[in-house]
Amino acid sequence: MQTVLATSGLSHAPNAALLRSIPTARTATGAPVLGTTRVLTKDEQIFAEGDRAAYFYKVVSGAIRTSKLLSDGRRQIDAFHLPGDIFGIESGEEHRFTAEALGTATVVMYRRCSLETLAASDGAFARQIVAAMMRSLERAQHHMLLLGRKSAMEKIATFLLDMAQRIAGDDHVDLPMSRTDIADHLGLTVETVSRSLTQMERQGLIELPAYRRTIMLRNKAALRHLDA
Repeated sequence: MQTVLATSGLSHAPNAALLRSIPTARTATGAPVLGTTRVLTKDEQIFAEGDRAAYFYKVVSGAIRTSKLLSDGRRQIDAFHLPGDIFGIESGEEHRFTAEALGTATVVMYRRCSLETLAASDGAFARQIVAAMMRSLERAQHHMLLLGRKSAMEKIATFLLDMAQRIAGDDHVDLPMSRTDIADHLGLTVETVSRSLTQMERQGLIELPAYRRTIMLRNKAALRHLDA
């Protein structure tokens, strides 16, 4: 399971304040251990499925998608990682997903081999890692339910409410991902995503301004009803 950590809108996470930043860890001698900053361009790959999991990452700006290529050639997007999220912590020695930047993005890389030392020397750091793993499990469970039991309209309503909470916390959502990305995340076709969004707009649930990645949530109550 890819580890993902959302730092905004986690009202049901007991230690949400801990997730906002990774503190500067220190070695046994007290010297600070800093991650390495990496600036990415659109669609630039951070790691590929099967690569050695030598690092884990924190998103500073922009957005990252993690995905897996299925045996029939289809792509399944596991998660979208937003500023403050931690990803790339694996239980094994290899990455099970491919990670790419959705647009210009900045991440901080931390050496996996230092994880135990950093956690032992900094309690706040350790708590953040545990919270990240718990959040990853929770999101994976929600995503499994979404893929298996919800209709197209329900999937999109759930997705929009989650993005609104994570990105802005209000009714104006500037999505960093394309409709193709949304489709591959929700297990739908691009045509179904577009058709469902148009239907939601006609019903007064959302508004789609000229810039098509911007979505205004006009009736959150109705969207939550679909999400229930």
